[in-house]
Amino acid sequence: MKQSGIGFFERYLTLWVLLCMGLGVAIGVYVPQIPHFLAKFEYANVSIPVAILIWLMIYPMMLKVDFHSIKEVGQNPKGLIITWVTNWLIKPFTMYLIALFFFFVLYKALLPQETARQYLAGAVLLGAAPCTAMVFVWSHLTKGNPAYTLVQVATNDLIILAAFVPIVGLLLGISGITIPWMTLFLSVVLFVVIPLGAGWISRVLITKRRGLHYFEQVFIPKFSNVTITGLLLTLIIIFSFQGRTIVENPLHILLIAIPLILQTFLIFFIAYLWAKAWKLPHDVAAPAGMIGASNFFELAVAVAISIFGLQSGATIATVVGVLVEVPVMLTLVRIANNTKRWFKVPVAR
Repeated sequence: MKQSGIGFFERYLTLWVLLCMGLGVAIGVYVPQIPHFLAKFEYANVSIPVAILIWLMIYPMMLKVDFHSIKEVGQNPKGLIITWVTNWLIKPFTMYLIALFFFFVLYKALLPQETARQYLAGAVLLGAAPCTAMVFVWSHLTKGNPAYTLVQVATNDLIILAAFVPIVGLLLGISGITIPWMTLFLSVVLFVVIPLGAGWISRVLITKRRGLHYFEQVFIPKFSNVTITGLLLTLIIIFSFQGRTIVENPLHILLIAIPLILQTFLIFFIAYLWAKAWKLPHDVAAPAGMIGASNFFELAVAVAISIFGLQSGATIATVVGVLVEVPVMLTLVRIANNTKRWFKVPVAR
């Protein structure tokens, strides 16, 4: 399948993640002075270099969010209901249950209880952070309705502001995981509110001065490699802190990946088949499934680092989410494109 719409770095993201993993582990094992030096630059348990890199990853994504699109919210109400319910009333809780079963029941003989608890925390953070930016790519690859995709992303970003903290707090709390609430709130402010506000201000000011075409076709593309560069540098730092742990427990990467992959397929088919049952067109059904299946892994990684630290199992679990994201989502794109005949054809107006 021709993968138009997805850039070179994004297309081979799994390869870059593996390379960064190897480089980071090698640094952690053979040049431990580097992570020791970086550990000095922390404030309130948050790595300043990593925080800067994560902000650079998230800001370009927020540039794509157009809140003016919310006025079109009534044009695809059923599609938006599917998106909202799947993302916020289903996905976090299925992720929690699947992770709980795998880490505490199926893997009971393989994982120490505290390690299992950390991996569960990372899975919860991923489950509570549905995609905000890459869904534009997945929607494009399935010929999704651009207007609907834009509205669902804009509304999803607003819901994150209200729903992310209480959902994460609830699920981690019932798991017996103590979290510093102020740090959780601060993480959302730092990694959602500020870049979202900066993106909106940039859109308003630059569009007013240079026009919408310049903003979308010239300004935003300037940041095309900033996000992926920030992500890869962040991964190298994370794995340099985790080097010894990964060398001693390489199987854990696979153990984490399995429930995350199962969750991704489950959430996609819940939304996708729900859209089919409601007789929605394919160009709405496909992006509706994609936004829930995909993750805002940048936010999950950032919050995991802020709350649990660079050397935590929770951080590793969120990074595994990055590792499996692209190949799994491209598989779902292929499934969506091959099942287009299941859906009604929109009537031309």
